[in-house]
Amino acid sequence: MANTVVLSVGTRKGLFLLKSDAQRDSWQLAGPFLNGGDVNHAMIDPRTRTLYATANDPWFGMHVAVSPDFGATWSEQRGAPKFPEDAGRSVERLWHVEPGRPSQPGVVYCGVDPGCLFRSEDDGATWLEDVALNNHPTRHMWGPGAGGLIVHSIVLDPANPNRMWVAISAAGVFRTEDGGSSWQAMNRSLKNVLAKYDQNAELYPEAGQCVHHLVRAAGDGDRLYAQTHYGTYRSDDGASTWTEITEGLPSDFGFVMAAHPADPDTAFVLPLQGAEFRVPPEGKLKVYRTTDAGCTWEPMTKGLPQKDSYMGTYREAMCTDGFDEAGVYFGTNTGHVYASADNGETWRRITADLPPVSSVSAAVLD
Repeated sequence: MANTVVLSVGTRKGLFLLKSDAQRDSWQLAGPFLNGGDVNHAMIDPRTRTLYATANDPWFGMHVAVSPDFGATWSEQRGAPKFPEDAGRSVERLWHVEPGRPSQPGVVYCGVDPGCLFRSEDDGATWLEDVALNNHPTRHMWGPGAGGLIVHSIVLDPANPNRMWVAISAAGVFRTEDGGSSWQAMNRSLKNVLAKYDQNAELYPEAGQCVHHLVRAAGDGDRLYAQTHYGTYRSDDGASTWTEITEGLPSDFGFVMAAHPADPDTAFVLPLQGAEFRVPPEGKLKVYRTTDAGCTWEPMTKGLPQKDSYMGTYREAMCTDGFDEAGVYFGTNTGHVYASADNGETWRRITADLPPVSSVSAAVLD
């Protein structure tokens, strides 16, 4: 399968796969898999081509589903992160699954509600909690957003095996330099959304910020991008400090963010009108692209509906692939998936009538 692109599309009623070649002109839909399951996130492990999905079922419980063959068969080991019986808390929902580095075979991470992180060293069969993050000293400052108290972004430093970041809604960005033995809140200059409504609320607290999505920029640097409930941001020093880059966007609210796979100055967002009305501004579906690290933004609209568009997006529902001329993809809560094969210049809808799309992730298979 030379240069096969596979999109893993998690939905409220199962998992779907979309496959294409390097041209990305036509797509074949496979699925549904995990029928009826609420798949909050799914992705293909580039180390092994194993497909992972966080499957939540109100009747049969939740587990990290594992398939070695793109959904044809699934592991019968229904591993699920859980706390000890005397912990005084329980896992409410599985959210994000993230494979470890190439140097860490078998390692997989899973972020859950209530704002906790787990690690597996056996491909998801068993799980251990990250006690340092899960019992962080700032936890009393954390609060659930509308979707819960969730670890939704897990970002690994490819050069430093002991360094990683997570983003939690609503708690903020946290970084570890020692493989998860300790974590530091990294929210300097990220605005607290409560201050938008309460003049007595602290604008820049140590923790409690509602970060919606966090991604790492391409290259060897320490650049990160973040979309929050109250602005869009860039960090050039591994989240030690943040610079707001909202200017030029039509709103300070949105869920999705994606970084270009080769150019650290290029990133993509899809702004929504606001928390009270989570639809594209003016009913026009627009992806905004920056090519100068957020100094300016331009709307990318060719092929996207510019009238009566009142869909929304969930925080895991935008991604890029690995090509230099990047493929950019996003899904909507109305069951549509849109794709661009030219860095966002032009778009087309590649499937419709799916259940509400929770996540889209891309894998390029040689």
